[in-house]
Amino acid sequence: MADQASGSNPLVKSAVVGIVLQVLMALLAKYVPSLAGAAPAAGAGIGGVAGLLYSLWNKGAAMPNAAGGGLVAGGAGGLVGTIVANLLGGGAITNAVATGTGLPAVGGIVGSLIGKVLGGRSAA
Repeated sequence: MADQASGSNPLVKSAVVGIVLQVLMALLAKYVPSLAGAAPAAGAGIGGVAGLLYSLWNKGAAMPNAAGGGLVAGGAGGLVGTIVANLLGGGAITNAVATGTGLPAVGGIVGSLIGKVLGGRSAA
């Protein structure tokens, strides 16, 4: 375990990318109000990117493991991005967290499965 630093962990790397992109989107939506309407679709897309990256960076993962990693990477970004967006603009956080985490998590699953198909399959 000690030899696997977080810098080489595909789940950590893809989740950090998703979190950074979701926070940037939240900031843009705050200061460019016309972008706020596209936030749910953009959030799902960002979750898909995080899942795709997880799958591409973890080529040895079987299809179900890739889907689970994509779910976690996409969902983590969605959760943090939703919390930041609500802190910036208020709103009903309960519904927003459910939607803001769920859509990117599903996007992460889809992205990771696309990554498995495009990036090659594991031996398992």
